[in-house]
Amino acid sequence: MTEDHRPQLLATVAKLPNLPGVYRYFDAQDNVLYVGKARDLKKRVSSYFQKTLTSPRIAMMVERIARMETTVTNSEAEALILENNLIKTLKPRFNILFRDDKSYPYLKITGQEFPRMAYYRGAVDRKNQYFGPFPSGWAVKESMQILQKVFLIRTCEDSVYSNRTRPCLLHQIGRCSAPCVGAISAEQYGVDVDNAAKFLRGRQTEVLEDLERKMHAFAAELQFEQAAKVRNQIQSLSKVLHQQAMETTGDADVDIIAVVVQGGRACVNLAMVRGGRHLGDRAYFPTQVAEAVAEASIEEEVLAAFMAQHYSESFIPHCLILSVEFDQPALMMALTEQCGHRINLVFQPQGQRRQWLELAQKGAEIALARLLSEQGSQQARTRALVDTLGLDVEDIDALRIECFDISHTQGEATQASCVVFHHHQMQNGEYRRFNIKDITPGDDYAAMRQVLTRRYEKVAEGEGVMPDIVLVDGGKGQVEMARQVFSELGLDIGHIVGVAKGEGRRVGLETLIFADGRTPLELGKESAALMLVAMIRDEAHRFAITGMRAKRAKARQASRLEEIEGIGAKRRQKLLARFGGLRGVMNASVEDLMQVEGISTALAEEIYRQLH
Repeated sequence: MTEDHRPQLLATVAKLPNLPGVYRYFDAQDNVLYVGKARDLKKRVSSYFQKTLTSPRIAMMVERIARMETTVTNSEAEALILENNLIKTLKPRFNILFRDDKSYPYLKITGQEFPRMAYYRGAVDRKNQYFGPFPSGWAVKESMQILQKVFLIRTCEDSVYSNRTRPCLLHQIGRCSAPCVGAISAEQYGVDVDNAAKFLRGRQTEVLEDLERKMHAFAAELQFEQAAKVRNQIQSLSKVLHQQAMETTGDADVDIIAVVVQGGRACVNLAMVRGGRHLGDRAYFPTQVAEAVAEASIEEEVLAAFMAQHYSESFIPHCLILSVEFDQPALMMALTEQCGHRINLVFQPQGQRRQWLELAQKGAEIALARLLSEQGSQQARTRALVDTLGLDVEDIDALRIECFDISHTQGEATQASCVVFHHHQMQNGEYRRFNIKDITPGDDYAAMRQVLTRRYEKVAEGEGVMPDIVLVDGGKGQVEMARQVFSELGLDIGHIVGVAKGEGRRVGLETLIFADGRTPLELGKESAALMLVAMIRDEAHRFAITGMRAKRAKARQASRLEEIEGIGAKRRQKLLARFGGLRGVMNASVEDLMQVEGISTALAEEIYRQLH
């Protein structure tokens, strides 16, 4: 915060209302620095502009504030939702960020006369029953298998169910009671569905007692076959309960959250218990932990960020077991207001719950150790490349490399690929393919000129991001072509690095060639820098080849037959339909081809000759 901006900021703060809302700080370049929520905007924002700030990191952020924006909300819960939507959208530098994950799956039981159960993702409604969320699709499918085995609930689509005339295979193997053909009454099926719902809600003891009463009632009425079926249900359910660690007291739905911070990175491991059954865990790795503004311990700040961002749109169970002492009453009040029920926090669990927390903690430690070991080697390779090329890069985390490769088959289906390396890893979401047109088939230099011009002409006009290194897969000819393009566009040719293949094209024997006249480098296969270059080059080659093959296959599917005289659209369609595609036509004999309507002996022989 410069002296020029301070009077205006203080004047803005003085006018803030004593209402809940969200505030956003921006620097002089209008980059968002931080997003926060407050029960009282004026009180909360004013605390940042006091003369003495307890945290050096907060002081560093406040120095950069040039302006602020605020939004008033109806409640702190509404502010919580808005805050996290803005964090996910704007990705402020001083906030801890958790990557948006796909929605969690649920197990759905429909509200029909004969309900079906199904795997489900998406928004829930009141017409059906939803159980979950589950940490993975595997956990949902495992639960569905249990319900099929014990309660014989149907899983078939309604269109299949309404058109059955006899039981399907699932009934024959004892996984469905076949309501589709009236093998069970609506009343009896409804009891099984109710018991399945009780099981999913953790009321297993009640289900077992109901089944035992049902079995004895059948036996008293001498319906021994029916009693035996219920006995088998009891045995199956008892076996399931014996195999799984069950929560026998308190809430049946529990989330266990373990936080580990080390080496500037953090891991949050979330384990889920639903209906008393431990369903597994999932690890999350937030970014910007090292730079994040933290008023409490970093572990508590990571946990607070996770709970705010994760539970702003997700189911919140009544009980949360946490590995970190957590004192965030404002956040908990907002989450409670949002979910509509009390949330019980447990920091020192006992018995079974203690075992769950220990498992979650161990899982977080293992996951973070794996990340740090991988990240450490990636950072070492990035640093080695920066040092080897003598790059003036302040933050190696921000080093951006774009690599180009040309791929075709004898000039056909020419494509160029551009892959991106950033933050020590390949960024698949930023990969691009370019269809190359209007060049002489097989002219790789013209193809490279076209793709580089298309990629960087906007950068030359001030749009887009210029990478620190532009890798070109090729020798002096390709590097010279890249140099010409950059010179014409007015870009720095020092960014260009060519990767010339060595003897036998083996990794480790490549030579790095520079467009600005520097001496070529032969680093040797022990070089970490060269290993990184080779990895990026190979990824560009792989990406180009997969795109080229798909394009070529699509073109050839029809063109190979179109080239044969006497094969029009109708005959080509009949051939492809008869043999299941071009490969099938190629594998067919002359006699096989003659069996197709409209294909004479002479034409069959011509087709065979042209395709072989």
